Amino acid sequence: MSPKSYTSLPDGTTGMKVPESHWDDLEKLSPADVCKRSLALHDPDYGYKLRFLNEDIIVDTGKRCLRKTTGTEEKEIDDPLLALIILVYLQNAVETEPADTMVAPKELKEGHFFTGIHALDVEGVIQKFGNDLEGFTKTAETLGGVRESHADLSYRFTALPRIPLYYLLWEGDDDFAPNLTVCFDRTIERHLAADAIWGLVKRVSRALVKGQSL
Repeated sequence: MSPKSYTSLPDGTTGMKVPESHWDDLEKLSPADVCKRSLALHDPDYGYKLRFLNEDIIVDTGKRCLRKTTGTEEKEIDDPLLALIILVYLQNAVETEPADTMVAPKELKEGHFFTGIHALDVEGVIQKFGNDLEGFTKTAETLGGVRESHADLSYRFTALPRIPLYYLLWEGDDDFAPNLTVCFDRTIERHLAADAIWGLVKRVSRALVKGQSL
């Protein structure tokens, strides 16, 4: 069964709200099954916990929000895009390990989706790091990235427990503008539909530009 598409995205994520139906659908599922498929952890007092990049996130199914623990305090995360992606992942993830086979967006079955307004959002990353490989290295490793041997510099990020993303950066010079490509593990479409993949890349790119996951 293919993952469900989460929403239409006519103008990106402007004014995005998380439909209550996503919380409703998650509550109907067996927590044991959700955890087995997604590698999240379940706690009956609040819901689920899973990792996004280098941060542990609480998915509070009672209060219907995301939270994180900072020191001895818990803080609500106001991030509708991330909430939507996580809810879709928890509902759709399948019990399979990454294939460790890297593919370009055009190699995906729904690769045609990533054009026009749905081109993968990497421009901010290029602007910030296209001539700063040292800065990209520092930020990538802060977010839990693992160095790969592609392009001029590349990192693999565990965006969600079963979903690695690969960011391949070519440094700019006098003759060529900097460039960046995002690649995926072959299994990504088993977990997420194209619009959720688009949203996940947008959110990881935002983390790289800001230098922090949340």
